[in-house]
Amino acid sequence: MSAESFVLVRLGALGDIVHAIPVVAALREAWPAARIGWIAHPRFAPLLHLVDGLDHVHALERRTGAMAIRDVRRQRYDVCIDLQGLLKSAAVARLSGARRVLGFSRSLLRESAAALAYSQTGGDGAGHVIDKNLSLLSLLGLHTRARRFPLRIPTTPVVACTREVLRAGAEEPFVLMNPGAAWPNKRWPAERFGAVARRLREQTGMRSVVLWGPDEATLAAAVARSSGEAACMAPQTTLVEMLALAAAARVVVSGDTGPLHLAAAVGTPIVGLYGPTPPGRNGPWEARDRVVSAHEACACVFKRQCTAPAWCLERVTAEQVTAAVIDRLEAA
Repeated sequence: MSAESFVLVRLGALGDIVHAIPVVAALREAWPAARIGWIAHPRFAPLLHLVDGLDHVHALERRTGAMAIRDVRRQRYDVCIDLQGLLKSAAVARLSGARRVLGFSRSLLRESAAALAYSQTGGDGAGHVIDKNLSLLSLLGLHTRARRFPLRIPTTPVVACTREVLRAGAEEPFVLMNPGAAWPNKRWPAERFGAVARRLREQTGMRSVVLWGPDEATLAAAVARSSGEAACMAPQTTLVEMLALAAAARVVVSGDTGPLHLAAAVGTPIVGLYGPTPPGRNGPWEARDRVVSAHEACACVFKRQCTAPAWCLERVTAEQVTAAVIDRLEAA
């Protein structure tokens, strides 16, 4: 296909943004001279500015949406690719002014009416969500499943500050734990994270640092408090600082949420805790990474809140997670 410019639409969330980055890498490899843009919520713009091969980041929010769309249209993109599949993202894709608007087939859309905005539909929903995103490129004659994440790791004082908090040397390994998640249904209990930190300190000598985001300070403090001083709270981090901290960690332990996928994208070993989401679709893609999953017992799949009599993640024990971390460390 002859094209000189592309723009992606993936407005959020963090994990979904990460899973779409290989599309940029694939487009850049196939069309080295093309202009490539991305339309996203302003919160994710600092991360997208670290993606090699991405020329423009268009920050779209409700207050300045019309201005952002005008900026997109001035770029005169040849192709717009909607990787989100919602009515909102499809409308943005149509308003981009691109000559061709590509999106997923109706059967792959969360909101099937979004297909009305596309000039072409396609894609394959089998396998990992990264593969699903890449499959849409077949509409351009590009067939690839290469999971590449051309992210530049920023230089930031947060790593040194974290080591100071841990009283750790410059080369001393540490565990990064992320107990938070936007969905309450994905949050493994804080005291179990604390128990894992305690066991890992006893078995490996490594201390843990607990990542936290907006409104999660109390949760992180609960993990540290229940760890017997084996864990401490991380400094407050921006999205870019979070990336640097994940890259510096020896291993990351987290539920299915953005920080886990950031860590995987920069090659940090991970142990993922899964319940309401399927690890085959949303989980690690590195064969050596580990998953502790209660997904088969989940009665509230893809639901933010658990409404079942028994919460699936209650089945996941600290012993299981500790064993998975030790196994992943040995695999590395």
